[in-house]
Amino acid sequence: MNKDTAAAATWAIETRGLEKSFGEHYALRGINLKMSRGECLVVFGPNGAGKTTLLKILSTLMKPSAGSVLLDGIDIRDKPAQIRRKINLVSHQTFLYDNLTVYENLKFYGKMYDVADLEGRIREVTAWVQLEPRLHDRVGTLSRGLQQRASIARAVLHNPSILFLDEPEVGLDPHASAMVRDVLGSINSGNRTVVMTTHNLEWGLELGDRIAIIDRGKIVYEASGHELNRADLRPIYDRYTHKLR
Repeated sequence: MNKDTAAAATWAIETRGLEKSFGEHYALRGINLKMSRGECLVVFGPNGAGKTTLLKILSTLMKPSAGSVLLDGIDIRDKPAQIRRKINLVSHQTFLYDNLTVYENLKFYGKMYDVADLEGRIREVTAWVQLEPRLHDRVGTLSRGLQQRASIARAVLHNPSILFLDEPEVGLDPHASAMVRDVLGSINSGNRTVVMTTHNLEWGLELGDRIAIIDRGKIVYEASGHELNRADLRPIYDRYTHKLR
């Protein structure tokens, strides 16, 4: 392994000069990130700032216009199939089949990823998200909050080392949001690396080891989540978003 490869392998996620344009509009403008394994980064920003575009590129759902992304030291352009076995995405879209039960959905995805001891793993993840009583209910009959918990179970079923969460609280009532937050509070256990976007400053600050603010496609602020409190973050967020417009 040469020196450059060895250095890259030390980071769970690294982006270099990441850009994405749609015609003349730039959604991302030179994003540079480095994340250690087991770290949770929470990204804040207004609508249209580039948060979802960033996660789509990191999760291989979209190609960048320029720059590069390395996940566990692997360039996502070189080995996309290998990368997809290491990652998963949770968003306000569940990626579940409404006409199948929770169990049937998990069994389907488990077979796609060749999950060992699939029956045992299904029991494990549904217990973790507190869905055992609804395991054989069709997803389409579940509340939005229960569907999101099922989506989280789907995402961690094959035990990915990197997990992306795109505004997972969207559409949830306060009670469901609190339940999902409790589940996400332990989601990076086992050295799992997490990147989450959210508009909820309080929630994000509670979960993140690091926080970043993105505006107009650029990271305009970064800090340790442990060094800020809610009273600090609100005026910082306002300063780096509203006053740039």
